[in-house]
Parts: sequence; C-alpha cells; structure tokens
Amino acid sequence: MDWMLEELATSVPHVRHVVVLSSDGLPIARAGEESEARTNDMIADRLAAVGAGLKSLANSVAADYFPPEGRSIRMVAMEATGGFYYLMEAGEHAYLAVLADAEVDNQLMGNQMRSLVNRVGAHLTTPPRAAGQVT
Repeated sequence: MDWMLEELATSVPHVRHVVVLSSDGLPIARAGEESEARTNDMIADRLAAVGAGLKSLANSVAADYFPPEGRSIRMVAMEATGGFYYLMEAGEHAYLAVLADAEVDNQLMGNQMRSLVNRVGAHLTTPPRAAGQVT
C-alpha cells in the first residue's frame, strides 16, 4: 500500500513522511523521505503511535463539546516550531498521518489528503482486532 502514499509524499512540497495507521496505532503503510529502511520504520512506528494518541484526545474533546452527530474526528492539525503534523480519518479504523516542514502549504496539504482519502479510503479500512488476536 506504500505506493498509494508516495503520490502525496511527492506532490506536496515539504512533506517529510506519510503514514496510514490503524486506530490502535500500528503503521499499515508509509512513504516519504528516503533514509535507511530501519530509520523509516522507526519513524513510521512513532508517527502512528502519536496519531493514535491524538485521535484519542480529539475524540474526548469532540465527546465533551460537540453534538453526537459531530463527534467523528475528521482532521487534527498540529503546528510546532519547524513543522506540522496532520491526522485525518481515512477509513473505518484507519487514519492518514503526515509530517511536514513549516514551509508546507496547509491548504494544498488538506486538499491532497482529502483527495487521497476519497480515492482510496475503502482500501485503507482496517477491521478492529479481536481480544487476544495476535498480529
């Protein structure tokens, strides 16, 4: 599935990494800056874990402050010194996360993320794990 993310990683200037993650924080696919495969795997693992945490926090905010029909988290954007982290719902139990430099065009990023999810969202869905299931 990595090839589906490569277009996003290369079509928006200043994108560093793109990861699809399951709702429990496991990376499903990745694309982005070329470096040693082990380093890319570690980055994908960390970005997926961060995404799961942000999703959980965002769900808590939505549950407390938005009406029940508005509680689905569509996108979370975080700006820090030096860059941005975006998290978007990509399918059932799946999320798209992007790490980008500060120079990224936020509007272009949002549009490209939505476009990717609209085109391939059905392929990004992950079934929930059953209790005791080994992956």
